[in-house]
Amino acid sequence: MIDVQHQLNSVRRTVGTRTFEAREARVVTVSQTYDTDAEDLWDACTNAERIPRWFLPVSGDLSVGSHYSLEGNASGKVLTCDPPRAFTATWECGGTSWIEVTIAPEAQNPEGRATFTLEHISDINDDDEHWLQFGPGAVGVGWDSGLLGLAGYLASPEDRITPEEGAAWAASQEGRAFMTGSSERWYDAAVAAGIDPAEARAMADRTTQAYTAG
Repeated sequence: MIDVQHQLNSVRRTVGTRTFEAREARVVTVSQTYDTDAEDLWDACTNAERIPRWFLPVSGDLSVGSHYSLEGNASGKVLTCDPPRAFTATWECGGTSWIEVTIAPEAQNPEGRATFTLEHISDINDDDEHWLQFGPGAVGVGWDSGLLGLAGYLASPEDRITPEEGAAWAASQEGRAFMTGSSERWYDAAVAAGIDPAEARAMADRTTQAYTAG
């Protein structure tokens, strides 16, 4: 069983901007270090047989230039792959954004620990109603849930939680507490990035409501 508070505290979250394909883009970043080596962490994140054990069922082709689909969520195209270090892909879910994933061995313990970092990149639009309403937590809470699943899987590889079981947990008191805690941490990341605290507070409250209603 994963200690969800410990898990929330183990993730590093930032919000910022960067140059992407010759334009300024918005970047939401999550990062966590796991008790496994880089090769195993890479395989857990790129092997179609292992991805459903901690994330979502995946179909399609995971080779460069091909398309993938995550059941009930996003689809996209694999753009680049540099095993066991990094890959990039489009993320098509209502609109098109991009993800960049890097895997790096921990400097002090490269044989036993490695860090997963994901950047979720999107265009900056003044009329982006989704961002204005929810802010970084809109994607951030979802990625926090993914990292929670990855932590649980790496800690107990023999266990497998189905999407139905995951959905039931998310609707439980513990699951709602996790979503709320994640949303609060994305509020902190938004304020640290320079977003007006009142605006960030409203974004976080709407995000929490969206993830915990029902």
